[in-house]
Amino acid sequence: GDLDKVVNLLLSLSGRLARVENALNNLDDSTSPEERRTLVDKQKLLTQQHEDAKELKENLDRRERIVFDILANYLSEENLADYEHFVKMKSALIIEQRELEDKIKLGEEQLKCLTDSL
Repeated sequence: GDLDKVVNLLLSLSGRLARVENALNNLDDSTSPEERRTLVDKQKLLTQQHEDAKELKENLDRRERIVFDILANYLSEENLADYEHFVKMKSALIIEQRELEDKIKLGEEQLKCLTDSL
């Protein structure tokens, strides 16, 4: 459960940080200093939150290694390999699921825009 939460948190923060950085990069001369300052503050906050989330992931990885070492004393090599594969695939599948959800959301938004333009 912690793995799901931390991976989703990292993905969410990465996406939000990328959007803020893109907004900052696309500012023009007509942008008010207040708006620029707000985006810079948001970028700083998201960067710190992202660093905190990476630290959570590192702690989770350490816990995972401890659990793996404990399970190594009780499981056969085959079962231990299955466990290790499961944990690695879980992260990969969470990331893939998030990407697919984002693509679906984008497709739905594009479809709505096309429908509205007709």
